[in-house]
Amino acid sequence: MLKLSDISAVKAPRNGHSSPLAQPQPTPTATPAPFLRLEGLSKSYREGDQRRVVLQDADATFAQGEFTAILGRSGSGKSTLLNLISGIDRPDAGRIWLDGQELTALDDHRRTLFRRRSIGFVFQFFNLIPTLTVWENVVLPLELNGADPAHARERGQALLAEVGLLDRAATFPDRLSGGEQQRVAIARALVHDPVLVLADEPTGNLDEATGRQVLALLDRLTRQAGKNLIMVTHNPDSARRADRVLHLRNGRLEE
Repeated sequence: MLKLSDISAVKAPRNGHSSPLAQPQPTPTATPAPFLRLEGLSKSYREGDQRRVVLQDADATFAQGEFTAILGRSGSGKSTLLNLISGIDRPDAGRIWLDGQELTALDDHRRTLFRRRSIGFVFQFFNLIPTLTVWENVVLPLELNGADPAHARERGQALLAEVGLLDRAATFPDRLSGGEQQRVAIARALVHDPVLVLADEPTGNLDEATGRQVLALLDRLTRQAGKNLIMVTHNPDSARRADRVLHLRNGRLEE
């Protein structure tokens, strides 16, 4: 076995080239596994006597910390894709790996628990619970996960302050504007520190100026927290803020 002390004693060959032992050798580095991988996803639904194919052998990978926009026309399967990524629905074929976990290998109960801990949602129509206050809506994911009340209080206050609505904590959703409701929804999506945030047309129910503000807030908070964000939209203007844009066409994802 060659010892470290032997390396300095190796003489240069007669042709004048330095010995390969004298040159630092590059250290091989393993390519990191993608944070999210979709492999051969297919999904169809029966409509009367017809079967409508929504996804067909869709493949994609997503890097850690990436903001990806998925563009597609209405009815192209964007929401279906998010439902599969989150484990709400199961594909007819194909597999999904998320943060080292094969989501498609889990049963319904374990997928629910994984989704509750690891995924945050922002919806087009806000999906706030009308009988709960702003505060109660925001901390609900923490309560479902059995978080310590002191931690829930700290996280809830921090997120409501971030979205500029701490002073509206006792207000019910119907007293808020659309933009304010979506800001509450963003706080709720991030409060339990998920690894992935999914946004389904998050600006689709807002006017243009408010939509830009909400999208900028969502982008800033997810980047600030180092989260992956996947947003589906039919609006190319909304997609421009993303690091990468995929197109959902004919059941497949295209770069």
